[in-house]
Amino acid sequence: MLSNRRKSRYRAPKPAIKNKRIFLAIAAVFTNGILFNTASFAEETTIDVAPVPVTGNPLGVGIDELVTPITVLNGAELNMRRENTLGATLNSIPGVSANSFGPNASRPVIRGLDSERVLMLENGTGILDVSSLSFDHAVAIDPLIIEQIDVIRGPAALLYGGSAVGGVVNASTHRIHPEPIDGISGRAEVSYGGPADSKNAVGLIDFGNEQFAIHVDAFNRETNDLDIPGYAVSRRKAAADPDAERNNKGKLANSDSEQDGAAIGASLTFENGYIGASYSVLNNNYGTTFMEDGESIRIDMESKRWDIASEFKDLGTFIDRTKVKLSHTDYKHAELEGDEVGTTFDTDGVQGTFELGHAPISSVKGTVGYQFSDTDFSAVGEEAFVPSSSTEKHAVYVYEELPIDAHKITFGARYGRDEIDSDTDQKKRFNLKSYAIGGIYQINDAWSIASNLSHNERAPSHFELFADGVHVATGEVEVGDVNLNKEKSNGIDAQLRWKQGRNSFSFGAYATRFSSFIGLLDSGLTRNVDGEDFRVANFEQVSALFKGIEFEGKWQATTTLALNMRGDYVHARDTRNNDYLPRISPARLGVGADYKKGKLNLRFDVLHAFNQSKTGTNELATDGYTNVSATAAYKLPVKQFNLELFAKANNLLDDEIRDHTSFLKDVSPSGERSLQIGARADF
Repeated sequence: MLSNRRKSRYRAPKPAIKNKRIFLAIAAVFTNGILFNTASFAEETTIDVAPVPVTGNPLGVGIDELVTPITVLNGAELNMRRENTLGATLNSIPGVSANSFGPNASRPVIRGLDSERVLMLENGTGILDVSSLSFDHAVAIDPLIIEQIDVIRGPAALLYGGSAVGGVVNASTHRIHPEPIDGISGRAEVSYGGPADSKNAVGLIDFGNEQFAIHVDAFNRETNDLDIPGYAVSRRKAAADPDAERNNKGKLANSDSEQDGAAIGASLTFENGYIGASYSVLNNNYGTTFMEDGESIRIDMESKRWDIASEFKDLGTFIDRTKVKLSHTDYKHAELEGDEVGTTFDTDGVQGTFELGHAPISSVKGTVGYQFSDTDFSAVGEEAFVPSSSTEKHAVYVYEELPIDAHKITFGARYGRDEIDSDTDQKKRFNLKSYAIGGIYQINDAWSIASNLSHNERAPSHFELFADGVHVATGEVEVGDVNLNKEKSNGIDAQLRWKQGRNSFSFGAYATRFSSFIGLLDSGLTRNVDGEDFRVANFEQVSALFKGIEFEGKWQATTTLALNMRGDYVHARDTRNNDYLPRISPARLGVGADYKKGKLNLRFDVLHAFNQSKTGTNELATDGYTNVSATAAYKLPVKQFNLELFAKANNLLDDEIRDHTSFLKDVSPSGERSLQIGARADF
């Protein structure tokens, strides 16, 4: 519920789903599962199954057979990592950081690339929100209801378009089941704690009769203002800016939040396929940490989404499989300044993918596809620095694999056309081409080498073309350029992989050279708006080079103890002026241990981020930090269903953690030492 401080404030109208109804739905989901399925509960069984990514994997092969590096989080691993935002959940994966704007808005950054270069998907189609437009806009999906996350590190433009030149994050919710369900299953979780005293509850249930399946889920999250170790403003910021006062200590003001949502899905399954649909709604009201004239700036978001999906395999003809994914999203958020609505952002759009897989042609197996999207964007209010516009995209692609003994070659191409039409009567069209060739060379049973070469093209986004006004989140006047050309890049990625039993290690290096990188660059000029001077930042095209390394290893030391290590490093420059690019993650090293015995699971993890002194124009350096965390989980001896108690401790050293990738790093640190406790059940 809203605190007394917030009750008197204006709130944009919320949909019919309220917090009490969410909690009732969660209780009903969990109770119904226990009442109606007690007889069918079985003893817990642990099965070691290699995760199968659903993203960037049109032929459905195992993760070790993919050329592009992919990380898959699901099951217990996802439970251990789950945080309040998607960016924070993925922040410690090699090659992945987050451009957090306080604790409520955090978008993944992959290999130094963010915004329009990292494609966000929900169940295989795009998440239509405005999180790429501005750092203070949250991604329109909550980690509580996610069942699996696939992260592609590196260009995936071949299958997904220019918005995937940096990588792809696909969040799967399993609301449309592709496999038959017989009986009832589900999960529920409640937790409390963390640096923002978060109260979380989620429940979902699936039931079916081997042909028809129904899915229902609901969740609720409430957080208070974030507890921080020390002052909100960093020492460097206070020294560089005379107006930056270090008077906000121990609490990050205006950082609380409320989120809730629910969904229902249904699918009809057959021997060789399925067809299904789902509907979901998400509400999110959160503080941006910004204050203007003493008033809090908040965002009240509502997203409604329809999904339709179908796939059929083993058709016994030249076209041996088909896949269809369609989604429609109606997204809106109001930016609240005290008691008034300052600006309203609205996005409405439909997206779709159609794929046809063909039978082997002289051992070559592959797929052809068509993708489209049609999106309308509008911004109305004082801070609408981007005009309303519509964006239409169409593309066709082909992807093929050729096995050669134990080795494999992959190749493909994509051709697309983007059309962006502004209500200022400016229209831009771009023809886009991407192609790639890669392969896996199997040295022996344990060692292999994977490599990929790609050429990628991305059309400028509507805000890169048409922006012109004060962007309060960045404190700048942002100016687009209607004469921007398409962004072109060439990339190479190589990995050395070793796997033996439950032990594995991979080391990768990559380089991506942009001939026409679109960056938001400080012009050195100021513009006076309503009596206040703002720095002017222009969207410009420069040549740029991103390169780096990533490694990750897991070693099963004993039957009960596993050790792991990981690390990454990104180096990014504007090669035209030989300047460093802003908000690039520093080098990071991590080690951890995982102890499992009987019903007890303990995990200890240390992640060290080095200081970042290679900074962009008007960007302050960032001190390094060490984040020590620990988790414990214990499964109670309950025969009817699996019940687990857990505890998560974070920032045990109470270090001042400021992620260099965060736009607010110097005024909004991460949370202090904290403990979260909870219980989860599945049946």
